[in-house]
Amino acid sequence: MGLFNRLVAKVRGTSTASALDWSEIEAELLSSDLGPSLVSELIIAAKKMRGDDAEEAIREILRTKFSQKSRALTHGSGLRIVLVVGVNGTGKTTSVAKLATYLHTDKRLVVLGAADTFRAAAVEQLTTWGERIGVETISGKEGAEPASVAFDSAKRALDVNAEFLLIDTAGRLHNKSALMDELGKVKRVVEKVAPVSEVLLVIDATTGQNGLAQAKIFSEAVEVSGLIVTKLDGSARGGVALAIESALDIPIKFIGTGEAAADFAPFDPEKYLEGLLT
Repeated sequence: MGLFNRLVAKVRGTSTASALDWSEIEAELLSSDLGPSLVSELIIAAKKMRGDDAEEAIREILRTKFSQKSRALTHGSGLRIVLVVGVNGTGKTTSVAKLATYLHTDKRLVVLGAADTFRAAAVEQLTTWGERIGVETISGKEGAEPASVAFDSAKRALDVNAEFLLIDTAGRLHNKSALMDELGKVKRVVEKVAPVSEVLLVIDATTGQNGLAQAKIFSEAVEVSGLIVTKLDGSARGGVALAIESALDIPIKFIGTGEAAADFAPFDPEKYLEGLLT
C-alpha cells in the first residue's frame, strides 16, 4: 500500500477505519521519514482538500518539494571526475561499482580510484568489481594516503583518455572538521590534474532521518552536487529521499534497489511518487 493511501482516503471521506484520524495519519507519515516540517505542511494542506481530486492535489504538493536542479550526470568533453562520498555502511563502494557498470554499459571509458584506503575490504571489493566489469581500478598499498591514490587515479585516467574517473573516498565520519579536511585534501590534490566535476553523496534510505543529518553534514563539508540513494526498495519507506530534496535542494541522481549490478538506475521522480501514492 502506498504511503499516502490513507491520507487520500481521509480527504475523500471514503475511509472505513473508525479509529483513523488526523493524528494517526500524521504519526504514520512521520514514521516514514518524511520529516516533521514536510509532514506538517502536508497535513495542513490536506485538511483544506475535499473530493476526488485529492490524490492529484497531494501529488502536486509533493512535486514542488523535489529539487529543480539537473539529475543528469555531468556533461562535457574530456575527463569527468566524480568523487563518491558517504559514511561507511551506506553502500558507497558498491554504488561506485554500480555506477561504473551503468557507464560502461553505455560504452563509456571508465577508471576507478580505490581511495577508501582505511578499509582494506573496500579496496579489495572495488578491485574485484572492476575486474568483473572490465574497467581498470587504481589502488595503493594498505593504509596509503587517500589523496595520493586519488591523484594517481586522475593521472592514469588522463593517460588512457578515460571519460569518467569514479573515486571511492574514505567513509569515516569522525566530526565535521575532520571530514572537511579529508575530503578537501582529496579534492585539492585531484584538481592538480583535472577539475572535479561531481560530488555524489550516498545515502541509505533505511537510515531515515539520520540520512538527512548525514546529508547536511556532507553538504557543509563539500559541495555535494547529487545523491545516490541506496536500499530504496519495497522494504524501505524511502520518505527520506523526498525529505532530503525538500530540505537541502540536492537532486537525487541515482537509486540502488538491490545487491546486483543491474539494481541501479537514474532516479525518476514521477515513478517515485507513484510508489508513494499507489
